[in-house]
Amino acid sequence: MGVLTKALVSVTTAVGIAAGGLATTGTAVAAPAPAQQQTASAEVAPLAVVNLGLNTAQAKDWQCWLRALGYNPGTIDGQLGTDSWKAAQRFFNSLNFNAGTVDGIVGPNTIQALQRYLNSRNLGYDLDVDGIAGTRTKNAFANYADRFSHLC
Repeated sequence: MGVLTKALVSVTTAVGIAAGGLATTGTAVAAPAPAQQQTASAEVAPLAVVNLGLNTAQAKDWQCWLRALGYNPGTIDGQLGTDSWKAAQRFFNSLNFNAGTVDGIVGPNTIQALQRYLNSRNLGYDLDVDGIAGTRTKNAFANYADRFSHLC
């Protein structure tokens, strides 16, 4: 047996013992894979709530406004989760602001659509359409959401 083969057998044995026993080499090596897959899928999961600078009252106002327009944001709770963002994405797409896939994920396309929408309101926001939710975008969104406090 070569040195490399002996090292691999030793590592496999150590992994097998650490995994709870030395059943077979294939099992010992395969055991860590599910943990790696769980980590990878957790990294791509959307955040549960993305209020983009809105406080709870402003987020409720935005949700009520979307609902009033016929876009169901789910529960009106001031937490802009997946359902709220899917409603917003459908709304932005209906206006051809290209939010992309309706998936509830607040990525660059959704932020660009929000920026385009806020710029289209002729309220002087003059945002860069860069897909980055910076301070100016968050402040403009909060200012705009304040306009709908009468809907909830």
